Amino acid sequence: MSATKGLSSLTYKQLVEHHTPAQPILRNTARAFVVGGAICVLGQFVQVLFVRYAHFSVTDAGNPTVAVMVLLSVIATALGVYDRFAQWAGAGSAVPVTGFANTMAAAALEHKSEGWIVGIGGNMFKLAGPVVVYGVVSAFFVAVIHYIIIHL
Repeated sequence: MSATKGLSSLTYKQLVEHHTPAQPILRNTARAFVVGGAICVLGQFVQVLFVRYAHFSVTDAGNPTVAVMVLLSVIATALGVYDRFAQWAGAGSAVPVTGFANTMAAAALEHKSEGWIVGIGGNMFKLAGPVVVYGVVSAFFVAVIHYIIIHL
């Protein structure tokens, strides 16, 4: 007799649901909120450093702040720290700049053995590419709508 004969009344989906542990949604949401906020506070701190010590304007400090946050994310990814952190932090670690940098760096590291062009160049945009494409397309449509509203 088959081992699943006694379970014939349960469908596969019900069996999976029965054995899947419940997700602590409230805890995960709170953790994502706190971690995402902490990453944003770190970014704000970096921006304040550029304004105060490098004498940038608040507007001009934006680009180097993003560059520092990307650099920190890539370093943390290369050291294997970001992935463990992201596993614990959940969606909070996917704050756009750091999460995007982590995605690209992780793909590059994963495929580096295949070479610079085919490995790193060909694979680092597999996940990040759609983000870039949809970002550019959305920006285009928003710009067209903005132009129509302003000029009509």
